[in-house]
Amino acid sequence: MIVLWRITEACNLSCGFCAYDKRLKRTRRTASAEQVQRGLALFEAFAQQRRAPVHISWLGGEPLLWRPLEALMAHYARREHLRFSATTNGTRLGDLNTRRFILDQFSELTVSVDALAQTHDRLRGEAGLWHQTRDSVRSIAAVRQPGRPKLRVNTVLMRSTLPEFPALCDALTEWGIDEITFNALGGRDRPEFFPAECLTPDDWAAFRQTLPALRQSLAASNIHLSGSAAYLDRIAASAAGERFAVDDCQPGTAHLFIETDGCISPCHVTSAEYGVNLADLQSAGDIARLPGVFRTARRDTPSVQCADCVSTRVFGKFAA
Repeated sequence: MIVLWRITEACNLSCGFCAYDKRLKRTRRTASAEQVQRGLALFEAFAQQRRAPVHISWLGGEPLLWRPLEALMAHYARREHLRFSATTNGTRLGDLNTRRFILDQFSELTVSVDALAQTHDRLRGEAGLWHQTRDSVRSIAAVRQPGRPKLRVNTVLMRSTLPEFPALCDALTEWGIDEITFNALGGRDRPEFFPAECLTPDDWAAFRQTLPALRQSLAASNIHLSGSAAYLDRIAASAAGERFAVDDCQPGTAHLFIETDGCISPCHVTSAEYGVNLADLQSAGDIARLPGVFRTARRDTPSVQCADCVSTRVFGKFAA
């Protein structure tokens, strides 16, 4: 099971496409350390019961800004039942102690890189960020144990960055990473940014034709470019403005999402309809029963989000 856990809404960058842009006047909630500690204990018990590890993936905002993280993870990271990862904007990776923390306690690290240096820095509102991130990732890659942590770059594809993607991939071959993933720009987080940068069907069709050769080229450098055929079809539907419903995503079976307030749901857009409070879960058995709870909620009060599913994992973002 993979648990995506948003632990903070705070961020230190100014990304015009992101809901957590530091310039926005919005809530900046953070998770309670006590709540997270209690949740980790429950997931550890659940993993022991299933005899299979649970992967906890920290999200933000910028999760490496959440102060209790290192102390909480220290209790669990060296045990066999929980594995940890995070998605980061790279700003904290320049700190030596942060890199040591990642090397010691993370099994995966995903770094957000949207384009080549000048474009990336402009989109993120931080001069020099691309080169700083590159050097930090190289430093981690140079001293890590084989494959630990797995190093991934995720990029958001926009109309202005799409032409740079092959050159970005070529540049990333020198970073020491293992995998590249991508999302298409969505319009839900920042609808004012979306119209000028959303992908068109022609954009996507042309880009999709380049993927087989790009995958082959990256494989020669031992880098996996992810994205299943179903995932590519999902992006094509979005580019065409077509809804893409999922009849049965088997909610809560393989993935869970937890918000800063402790609301657990099958994904980040269905918390309002299907959410369960972490405080109401008392045992590993309660976690095991969540898929049934979510199926019942989906049957009785179907979320409008399910008529146009945006959960990238449902469509195989991380598959070939």
